[in-house]
Amino acid sequence: MAKFRFLVLCLSLICGAGIALAQGTNVGFGTVQPDPDAPVEVTADTLDLDQETGQAVFAGNVLVSQGLMRLTAPRLLVVYRSEGGIERLEATGGGVILVSGEDAAEADRAEYTIDNGLVVMTGNVLLTQGPNVLTAQQMTVNLVTGTAQMNGRVKTILNPKSE
Repeated sequence: MAKFRFLVLCLSLICGAGIALAQGTNVGFGTVQPDPDAPVEVTADTLDLDQETGQAVFAGNVLVSQGLMRLTAPRLLVVYRSEGGIERLEATGGGVILVSGEDAAEADRAEYTIDNGLVVMTGNVLLTQGPNVLTAQQMTVNLVTGTAQMNGRVKTILNPKSE
């Protein structure tokens, strides 16, 4: 009888988690306290500047570093504010990877709004946190709070015997 109760409890937890995951879920992201005010360093194979639009396009093996946060992508568009400073970064080309501490996320594209510290990753999002893996169509990472929200057919595998 105790095994039956345990099985019913596990099934209800899994079903409840499935409903929550289908609607979106919040998770922690990053073990490193990021600093959205830190300088942004960009390394790439090429750079095209457009003075009229106030944009810069980095291409080929793009690496963006800000403090201990890393973002890699095939292409990066940097949009500047008219009064100076960076407004946002748009990483595209598939295989966009965001790493903070031991957490890593991959997606088709990412948009990082510097002022509010939000990174919105879209398209085939894959979040890896140690042995745990979650997938979704969109993930919004708040670098200030170290949290993320996943939306759009969120999926994970729950292991009842984790170590």
